[in-house]
Amino acid sequence: MVRPITATDRLRAQSLNRTGLEHFERWELESAITLFQEAARLDDSEAEYHLNLARTQVRLGDYEMMLHALGDYIRTETNKSMINRFEALFSNALDDVETLLTTVMPREEMSLEVVGAAIQMWVEYRVTIGKQYLDRSHPEEWAAALDYTVRKVNFQEVLIDDMARWYETTEGAIRQGHNELVKTLDIMPCDYRYYRGEENPLDKLVEAAVMLEELEQRFRAE
Repeated sequence: MVRPITATDRLRAQSLNRTGLEHFERWELESAITLFQEAARLDDSEAEYHLNLARTQVRLGDYEMMLHALGDYIRTETNKSMINRFEALFSNALDDVETLLTTVMPREEMSLEVVGAAIQMWVEYRVTIGKQYLDRSHPEEWAAALDYTVRKVNFQEVLIDDMARWYETTEGAIRQGHNELVKTLDIMPCDYRYYRGEENPLDKLVEAAVMLEELEQRFRAE
């Protein structure tokens, strides 16, 4: 028997969702997940709670739980265009952006691992923006921006005018898409999510920071 949703439950769920979004914006992901899960438990019929949970799961890198939350979102969403948009993430077929990436990047001597990182970035971006408007009328612009960004992460940069020529787009469109990806996904050099080199230089920085902290503690110890 389905538990009826009370007015108190709805109000509590709305409050939890608002707080969860605050944690999400601050990248406090574990607490955001807990808040969204509780909101969805109190009011399972509210699609937004499931979508916010999926957005947080993908930011945390948990694809299995992200897909589960997206399934719940699709089950409860009433907007057909949104349903179609997110159902596409469950398809094995490549979309126009992914088709361009898998065509151009290998041709320009990028490894399949880096191509995969670009596709991963595209999936994560689409989930992270939620219901925000996404203009896909020019897939070549998104593909070029993804290729450009993932190359920068992996220190395999090329001239941006070459990139524009490969994808038959403009340098301005590439820069705009790159900036949007970096801002939305909070991408940094050697980002662990998209870096595909054998050794990540960030590891050495982390080790150095830990060592420095230990040395400082020893220095200050009586």
